[in-house]
Amino acid sequence: MISREPTIERLATAQQLLLTPFGLDESHLSRALAEITAHKVDDADLYFQYTRSEGWSLEEGIVKTGSFSIDQGVGVRAVSGEKTAFAYSDDISEASLLDAARTVRTISAAGRNGRVKAPVRKVATSRSLYGGVDPISTLDSTAKVELLGKVEKLARSRDPRVAQVMAGLASEYDVVLVARADGTLAADVRPLVRLSVTVIAEQNGRREMGSGGGGGRFGLAYFDDAQIAEYVDQAVQQALTNLESRPAPAGEMTVVLGPGWPGILLHEAIGHGLEGDFNRKGSSAFSGRIGERVAAKGVTVLDDGTIADRRGSLNVDDEGNATQRNVLIEDGILKGYIQDSLNARLMKVPPTGNGRRESYAHVPMPRMTNTYMLGGDRVPEEIVASIKKGLYATNFGGGQVDITSGKFVFSASEAYWVENGKIQYPVKGATLVGNGPDALTRVTMIGNDMALDSGVGTCGKEGQSVPVGVGQPTLRIDGLTVGGTA
Repeated sequence: MISREPTIERLATAQQLLLTPFGLDESHLSRALAEITAHKVDDADLYFQYTRSEGWSLEEGIVKTGSFSIDQGVGVRAVSGEKTAFAYSDDISEASLLDAARTVRTISAAGRNGRVKAPVRKVATSRSLYGGVDPISTLDSTAKVELLGKVEKLARSRDPRVAQVMAGLASEYDVVLVARADGTLAADVRPLVRLSVTVIAEQNGRREMGSGGGGGRFGLAYFDDAQIAEYVDQAVQQALTNLESRPAPAGEMTVVLGPGWPGILLHEAIGHGLEGDFNRKGSSAFSGRIGERVAAKGVTVLDDGTIADRRGSLNVDDEGNATQRNVLIEDGILKGYIQDSLNARLMKVPPTGNGRRESYAHVPMPRMTNTYMLGGDRVPEEIVASIKKGLYATNFGGGQVDITSGKFVFSASEAYWVENGKIQYPVKGATLVGNGPDALTRVTMIGNDMALDSGVGTCGKEGQSVPVGVGQPTLRIDGLTVGGTA
């Protein structure tokens, strides 16, 4: 059997799903783009998407809900200067494509002299970070129900205090095709799965919650017995720990953040402030600071869309650019921003493979992929032992950040009070309050245990949600404000 190169294979898959059934081929895409570029625009693209998704959820011992959906459509965009015109349709046809093209080209005046030279067709370079499997078909319905039942049974067997178990299984098969005004064609076939576990434990009338889960860009076979047990144990342990928690002390103190998912603080408080649109407009606390020290020595922050099988990774971004490993902060010095094509052009820098959109019905913008801090040379136990009085936070729930000021507020879902280097007891109700750029300068110890999260992150920006990854090593930050209940 002769197999095709993965980039060509993905392009063929996208054409078979998104063009052929509707009587379209590349000539129709070229005609639509020519309609747009007949006016004076700086850029234009067509974004076709086919998404098949499925979800199952278990509660009170039974699978109560199941869902299945198919969505497909095309988004058409024209860019002139800083202005963007955008139209989309769930009707993929030549007529809809041309109507949308004529609509968005009005962003700029007509007036090109003579015929516009036809761009040369080229297939965009791309990564091969994950297989093109359809995860929905990797397990049948019976096996999916049994998987959720296994989660329920296992969680209840862990401790008699487990009063309620909720679990969810989600699968998605996403195929995209991008055609750009310069003749570039790009495609991606993106599997995505996630298993989530929530446990409520009860003791003496008190109820507390714990959660676990993960996933990535692969099939459902990833969730074997060992992986399920890991997620269940995490959720049960967190719920039981919170049953023993006391009110969190408040005030300014040393805070140690655990590895992995606590990198969500880095994502929110730092990552969004490094996105190109905020910096081009001067609304970020990091605007105009390239080459300056913005963090303590040893702090190196990356956004990397090239990690195999990760939730935040992409073979190409949603503008057809190959994803990259972008160093944003190196040893405390700001090196660059996260860019899509529009902001990169206006800031006169190359795009970084971070143009992302929620769907064909949304415009792309600079967004993070997998954002994390590199590890240091300190042993995690040594970092915790260095706390005279302070907080050790190992898991986080929600948070908010103001991009302009850099101020953030985060709630810890699992945290411990530490005195004289010893963990004393778990605490509840701790919130971290601070300023992202300032917090980076207060990092005094960096662990050698850098870890990425388990594959659960979803990032929201301007009403759009996309899957992302986060990560970091154990970190000590001095002088953070903790809002508590004590």
